[in-house]
Amino acid sequence: MKRILSLLIVALVATPLMALAQGRYQYTEVKPPQPVDTDGKKIDVVEFFWYGCPHCYNLEPLIETFVKKLPPDVQFRRVPAVFNDRWALDAAIFYTFEALGVLDKLHRPFFDAIHRDHLRSENQAAMSEWLTKNGVDPKKFYETFKSFGVQSKTKRAIQLTTAYKIDGTPAMAVQGRYTVSAEQGGSREGMLDTTSYLVDLVRKGK
Repeated sequence: MKRILSLLIVALVATPLMALAQGRYQYTEVKPPQPVDTDGKKIDVVEFFWYGCPHCYNLEPLIETFVKKLPPDVQFRRVPAVFNDRWALDAAIFYTFEALGVLDKLHRPFFDAIHRDHLRSENQAAMSEWLTKNGVDPKKFYETFKSFGVQSKTKRAIQLTTAYKIDGTPAMAVQGRYTVSAEQGGSREGMLDTTSYLVDLVRKGK
């Protein structure tokens, strides 16, 4: 993970940002806008998070409800933010879950294990025990963890964290153009409300 960070974070050029306010909504404009993978058919909404972040953990029930209520023209995805080696490790765990096809099953339980049961994801013995209890072969997990695909996605998460100038979690991004933090939103609910406002703003401009 140290090699990933040294090769990428140091080399990336910071993206200029512009803080904006519209009525009760506060958010940041990303300049230049970042590319999204929706082919113009859907509006891209991203949650930047970290498994070790208590605020992200407390946001998760609201995010689950928020996602269920999103209109058909919106695509939601999570990106693990990466600021250091510790965060890079958890980002790789996220992408390993995804590669093994167990992300939907294990995302919330893993959050619970860290914040409720005090699991330390950097402790491989503790992680292996938790994986076994949750039906995942630890050997296969760590082989996948080290794979090119997982490491490439972790590098991409580092790039996105830097490009969007994310400085804390949780944070939301809309269509590569705007970001909003919990601080800007005033609360977890306010952050998601602002995200919905930005989705409407993008929709009106399409």
